[in-house]
Amino acid sequence: MATLTRQQANALLLEGVQRDLAESATIHTLLEKQFEAAVRHRSAELTALADGLAPLLEAMEARRQQRLQLVRALLGPDATMAHYGASLDTAARAAFDAAWTELEAIVRACKEATTRNSQLLAEQYSVMQRVLHGEDELYAPR
Repeated sequence: MATLTRQQANALLLEGVQRDLAESATIHTLLEKQFEAAVRHRSAELTALADGLAPLLEAMEARRQQRLQLVRALLGPDATMAHYGASLDTAARAAFDAAWTELEAIVRACKEATTRNSQLLAEQYSVMQRVLHGEDELYAPR
C-alpha cells in the first residue's frame, strides 16, 4: 500500500465503510430473494443469485482487509476498529461510530439470513436424498 497521509487513510476507511453499508444492504436483499427462490425450488434463480452475491462478498472482504491494513498502519499491529474509532476527534468519531454500528447490524442480519438459507437448502437436500435413495424402514410396517 502506498504511503498515505493520516487524512487519506481516514478518508479511505470511511469510504470503505460507506461502500460496505450500501453493498451489504444489496447483499441482504439478495439473500432474501435466495430464500424465496429456495422455498419455491427455483434452481436457476438460485444459481443467478449466487453469481450476483459472489462478487459483492469478494469486494467486501477486500475492503475489510484494506481496513485492517490501514488501521494497523495508523495505530499499530494489534489495533482494532474500536481503537480506530477512539482515535478520532469527537465529530469524526460520532459519524464513524454511527456508520460502523449500522454496518455491524446489517452484517449480523446477513449472517442470520445466510444461516437460515443454508439450513433450508440442507434440509431440502436431505429430503431429496431420502426420496432418491430411501431410508431403511421407510416403507416398513409399524
